[in-house]
Amino acid sequence: MKLRISFLAVVLILTNAAFAQSLSKLWSTSDGLKTPESALFDATTNNIYVANIDGQASEKDGNGFISVLNTDGKIKTLKWVTGLNAPKGQAIHKGNLYVADIDELVVISIKDAKITKRYKAEKAIFLNDVTASEEGIVYVSDTRDNKVYVLENDKLELWSADPLIKSPNGLWAEKGKLYIGTGQILEANPKTKELKAIVNDCGGIDGLEKLSDGNFIYSNWKGLIFITKGTQSIKLLDTVDKLNTADIDFIPGKNLVLVPTFLGNSLDAYQLKP
Repeated sequence: MKLRISFLAVVLILTNAAFAQSLSKLWSTSDGLKTPESALFDATTNNIYVANIDGQASEKDGNGFISVLNTDGKIKTLKWVTGLNAPKGQAIHKGNLYVADIDELVVISIKDAKITKRYKAEKAIFLNDVTASEEGIVYVSDTRDNKVYVLENDKLELWSADPLIKSPNGLWAEKGKLYIGTGQILEANPKTKELKAIVNDCGGIDGLEKLSDGNFIYSNWKGLIFITKGTQSIKLLDTVDKLNTADIDFIPGKNLVLVPTFLGNSLDAYQLKP
């Protein structure tokens, strides 16, 4: 029997080998975490902030809180800030932690560990992820209302409800561009609001992180994590039917992917290996 391999097959084999990155689990912390939806590393304090819903994702029950962890997974302060409802995505700019909370964008002073302001989005249904540009412009996605809001000049207003923005969740702002995770990765011009899809067939993005090489790492809530190579998505992790993979974060210096497991009530850390 003769084995015949086409030129295209050889190219695919070599391509997949070149993209053979993997995730290796380093630690898992579950002590006291309650429905953790997002994790965010703060390079200034070297802390990890975890948003705990502690209840239903759209219920105003006052149970939500933020935890502080070390980068080795040890909990420093379980209930660092309380008084939230169902906190989800987070972003940091100039000492403030911005947190999406159903129909509000909540501002927390990191130094004082206190809520300093709440911005109400009157028509919002399910504010989900948050990102901040280098200039301090803050964007918030509303997954159930297909919209993105912007906090600028002390006002939280609608930024876009473009038809391309379907069930938006993960956001990333960098170098004059806004990236929006839907079933695609959309690249947006914040000034003109022009949108274009740069990666397709993403399956519903939850956490979205841009890497130093220009590629992305993203999660699907049901238990999948992918890394992009150009317009391709390569699966790194599959915990479907075991653990959720909610709003992830990436620590560049340590090559760590932080994974809130939502219904798993834990924060898991994986090292991204080449």
